[in-house]
Amino acid sequence: MTPEVRVYPDHESMSRGVAEGVVDFSNKALQGKDHFSIGLAGGQTPRRLYEILARDFVDRLQWKKAHLYWCDERYVSQRDPSSNFRMFHEKLLYDVHVPLVNIHPMPTHRERAADAALDYERFLRSVFRSAWPRLDVVLLGMGREGHAASVYPGSPAIHAKDRWVLDVNTPAEPPLRLTLTVPVLNAAAAVFILVSGEEKADTIRRVLTGATDADRCPVSAVRPTDGRLIWWLDDAAFSRVDESCVSGCEIRRYSGR
Repeated sequence: MTPEVRVYPDHESMSRGVAEGVVDFSNKALQGKDHFSIGLAGGQTPRRLYEILARDFVDRLQWKKAHLYWCDERYVSQRDPSSNFRMFHEKLLYDVHVPLVNIHPMPTHRERAADAALDYERFLRSVFRSAWPRLDVVLLGMGREGHAASVYPGSPAIHAKDRWVLDVNTPAEPPLRLTLTVPVLNAAAAVFILVSGEEKADTIRRVLTGATDADRCPVSAVRPTDGRLIWWLDDAAFSRVDESCVSGCEIRRYSGR
């Protein structure tokens, strides 16, 4: 399917657009089954999205039918300020009523992160009995250098052949993390990539114009094999893109009202 690029005036209007997209895609998933699944993104950009979903869209999603999975996690205690679990709880889960059995955090209590990665992979394989798991919606942010989830340039998670979850050392703090691999991200029915801010504009330009590759810029490897890819950008992130140099994408602009 042709990737879509949706451009909004600012972070707030972009976040509200993504919230509408999450509702739409989740409701469509429920037309064929009794639950829907979302892969949650950590980082700064999705925080506002989670607040909007929890406060303004709380009655528009069938939360009791939601299954929530982690795209990545910092290998720290769930109480640590850098924990994605803590952020998801504070920004989203505190205000919505998702059954506890439907919330599936990555484990960080094992002595070895490699064992925790295998635990989460075994769990996913027990749920998704297929070659690769098919999440209904995967939410991703993008780092300034082009990382997605905790897949950084040169990561083994980029070219994984049979692993669903890996423990990785990253050039960020805290460095030790768990992450879904790129093939898992690409198996999703829909991938939403949220990018905000002028500091990421050069990376967006390189990705959308094909001027980079997966090893240097892992987010460029995120292209669902049988699903939708939607880039959700604010004007600042899109500001250095020459639309005449973009091919193979459908670009839409929104007023944000």
